[in-house]
Amino acid sequence: MDLIKLLRSQGFGSRNEVKYLIENEFVRINGELEKDWKKSFKNPFGIEISVDEEVFVTQEHLYIVMNKPADYETSHKPKHHLSVFELLPERFLRRNVQAVGRLDVDTTGLLLFSDDGQFIHQVSSGNKRCVKTYEVGAKHPTTSAFFEHLLNGVLLHDDNETVAALSCHSVDECRFSMQIDSGKYHQVKRMVAAASNRVETLHRTAIGQFLLPAELEAGQWRYLNETEVQACLSKAESQTRTE
Repeated sequence: MDLIKLLRSQGFGSRNEVKYLIENEFVRINGELEKDWKKSFKNPFGIEISVDEEVFVTQEHLYIVMNKPADYETSHKPKHHLSVFELLPERFLRRNVQAVGRLDVDTTGLLLFSDDGQFIHQVSSGNKRCVKTYEVGAKHPTTSAFFEHLLNGVLLHDDNETVAALSCHSVDECRFSMQIDSGKYHQVKRMVAAASNRVETLHRTAIGQFLLPAELEAGQWRYLNETEVQACLSKAESQTRTE
């Protein structure tokens, strides 16, 4: 793979745009200026390159975690709010990076992005979805009967079958953690409503065994390493219910 194809694969534009960057001395490889756009790479991934002072390591696929803020839509074509994709570099969009599932506009927390279709499918739409963990702020205090209802299964409005939480863990009087492994529309909110309460706040804290990194402020993102990618696909640790 030559340098032009490599930079294009990383989302830096058309052939002419990439060639312009190289010829005008915007590209460095391992800290050294590189002006030969015909330079060939036998192993094109894992190379440190800087383009116009942005330093990155070339990757075959992107795996990204974001701490999604409220009032952002998980859509390329938002209707009423800004898009979460506006929080990512433009070159990621050129690589056709997609959100791995969706979070509602008022839901915050862990949101994954990738251009790896197999990974997206395994996490969000496989035969057995990865376990998702949410911290829920309820309008009314929770009770043992409320948790029992969620764990035994509730019948959602306009649905024909019950759906149950995998676990519920009390945080305080009106906050609790809940795990689910299905992905119905507005599922957590609808489950809580079916159990005679109401979601006031909703924050996703984990997918599989991967926890939202504590250092990420709302709206910030970072790359996942291979261990973290596998953690997203792994079965989540079970939680003990506290009443």
